[in-house]
Amino acid sequence: MFKKTFAIIILQAAVILFTGCEQKPDVQATLEKRVENFKGDVGIFVKDLKSGETFEINADTLFPTASMIKVPIMIKIFDRIEKGELSKDSTLLYFKDTINYQWKGDDAISRFREGEDISISKLLTHMITFSDNHASLWLQKLAGTGTAINEWLEIAGLKHTRVNSRTKGREAGYKKYGWGQTTPKEMAELLIRIRNGEAVSENASEDMYRHLTRIHWDEEALSQIPPTVQAASKQGAVSRSKSEVVLVNAPHGDYVFCVITKNQEDTRWEDDNEGYVLIRDVSKILWDYFEPDYTWKKN
Repeated sequence: MFKKTFAIIILQAAVILFTGCEQKPDVQATLEKRVENFKGDVGIFVKDLKSGETFEINADTLFPTASMIKVPIMIKIFDRIEKGELSKDSTLLYFKDTINYQWKGDDAISRFREGEDISISKLLTHMITFSDNHASLWLQKLAGTGTAINEWLEIAGLKHTRVNSRTKGREAGYKKYGWGQTTPKEMAELLIRIRNGEAVSENASEDMYRHLTRIHWDEEALSQIPPTVQAASKQGAVSRSKSEVVLVNAPHGDYVFCVITKNQEDTRWEDDNEGYVLIRDVSKILWDYFEPDYTWKKN
């Protein structure tokens, strides 16, 4: 009788355990399947900030940052503000030789007239919200050059994320990765530190997080997250690399993810670029996993 009862208890426990496992999607396998036929290299890092659960694909591999390098630039600017070396309200005067860079894109700062003024606070908005390259290079110079930014990253224990452009000694990195280089795990780690108030200071982190939640470029990862849910993010794109890092303040707990590609065969600047489609798909996979009962569906 005892043996029979014990066997029934074990069977019931096994059924409960099996049922629970069956209901939980295998996200790692889903992500691996999704990138299987990608024409290029892919890196992905995902972390549930509540449980610590992670999913990784080439998460420690070096990739180009493209415009995601603007996050470290912003951090160093706030580091100088914290030290009293700069002020958010300081007024800067624009002259074409201020940043010694002529950008032919549609950046707003590139259209400034000689002698036009702007505050550091607004310059930060242009850099993060609109990813303005003129504003970013101006702020990189104000940060104390790429070397100063890299020193902050080194002290912070980030061994792979570096500014390459206009930075002495980083010529080889610039040739291979462009403006900056990072890994999916380290770029996600930067957003986690800002989210947790651990980048420069709690007050500085709060200001930076607000900047990262006011993103104009919302067609990729952000498009798969309900507009009523806050997310901090930064995007990057060059012809052969597409990237995005996102920290989602989801109803059931925050999660962060970073997707970066390189060596893409698809170099088109269209919505259906293979890299853009991948980022949207990964974002949807993760949202559906972390918030399976949320009723919102993208139109």
